Amino acid sequence: MIQVEIAVLTIELTTPSYDKRPVYITGNFCKWLPDLEAYRMTQVSPGEYVFRFPEDAELPFPLEYKYTRGGWDQVELDEHGQPYANRVIYQPHDTVKNHVTRWQIDFTKKQDLSPIIEVLSETFEIPQLNKKRRVHVLLPHDYYECPDKHYPVLYMTDAQNLFGEGDGFGNWKIDRSLTNLAREDKAGVIIVAIDHGDEDRIREFSPYDNPRLGKGLGSRFLRFLTETLKPHVDLQYRTRPDRLNTGLGGSSAGGLLSIYAALMFPQVFGRLMIFSPSLWISQKVYFDAIHFFEPFETRIYMYAGGKEGPNMLPNFEQLQQTLKNQGFGYSRVKIHTSIDPAGEHTEEQWQKEFPKALKWLYFEG
Repeated sequence: MIQVEIAVLTIELTTPSYDKRPVYITGNFCKWLPDLEAYRMTQVSPGEYVFRFPEDAELPFPLEYKYTRGGWDQVELDEHGQPYANRVIYQPHDTVKNHVTRWQIDFTKKQDLSPIIEVLSETFEIPQLNKKRRVHVLLPHDYYECPDKHYPVLYMTDAQNLFGEGDGFGNWKIDRSLTNLAREDKAGVIIVAIDHGDEDRIREFSPYDNPRLGKGLGSRFLRFLTETLKPHVDLQYRTRPDRLNTGLGGSSAGGLLSIYAALMFPQVFGRLMIFSPSLWISQKVYFDAIHFFEPFETRIYMYAGGKEGPNMLPNFEQLQQTLKNQGFGYSRVKIHTSIDPAGEHTEEQWQKEFPKALKWLYFEG
C-alpha cells in the first residue's frame, strides 16, 4: 500500500430520497469508523450527496470504502438486500460516482411516508355546472421538505372512495398505496381528488346522453377541470403543469370520463388511468375513438375485470380494437392493457390495480 497525495478526490452518491438519515463514508483512510463527523457527506439535493477529501489528504491506494447511515448496523446493501463488498478506487481520480439502492435496517417504516392530505376547499365552485364540491389534495410526504421540487399531477374522481375511511361502497386506499410506493421512491405525484355528486354522479361524469340516465354533463365537468380547477391547483401548488405531467383517472363512469378526456382534451391530459369504464352508456365512444387524431405523446393505462357483467370485456375489447385499428398506440401513444379474469366491479379490485397503474404511467419507461 502506498500513500498518494492528490489535489482533490470527490465522491458523489445517489440513493432513494425517502430515507432522511445522514450518510457517512468510511474506509481504510479513517480506520473504518462508521460515523465520524469529519466524513459525513453533504446533501446537495434530495437523494444526492457529495464528499470532498481535503486537498492535503494523504490517501492510501488502493482506497477501500463503504457508505453507512451512522453505524455498521446501518450499512449499504446491494439491490437484493445483501451486504455490499468494499468499494475500491485503485488509483487517483478527480470524481467517483456511486449509487446505493438499499440500506441495512429499514427505517422507512418508522418514518411517516404517508401522503399529506389537505382540503383544497369544502365548497369549490363548479361554474360549468352551477354547483360546489369538496376537493382534496394528496401531496407527496416530503412536499414541504423539498421547496424547489415540482411534481406531476393526477386528477381523480370519486374522492369519497379513494382514501381514509372511504364510504359504504369501499375504498381504493390510495393513501396506503402511496405510502408503500414512497419506499420505492415512486410516489412523487400530487393527487387532486374531487368528490362525486352523489345521485348526479353518472350524469356529471358521462359525456354522452343516455335515454335512461338523461343528458350527459361530462364535457362540462372536463371544462371545470381544465378551465377552473387545474389553473387554481397550478397556482397554489408546485406542479409541473404541462400535459405530459397532467393526468386524469377514474373508474366506472369516471373511467369513461377519462377515455373522453384522452380523445377530446389531449392538449391538457397526457396520462390517463382508466378502470372498468362504463362503455355501456353510449356507443358514441367508439365513433369518437374512430375519429381520434393522434397529435400528442400520451400514456393510457386501461383495466377491466372478467366478472364485471357480461358486457364489460366485450365492450372493453371493442374499444381496444377500435383504438388499435386507428393506429392509436403505435407511435406517440402508448397503451397498457390489464385484464383480470376474476376481477369484479369493486373498489377493492381498483385498489389492487392503482399502484401498478401509477408506476407505469409516471415512473416506468
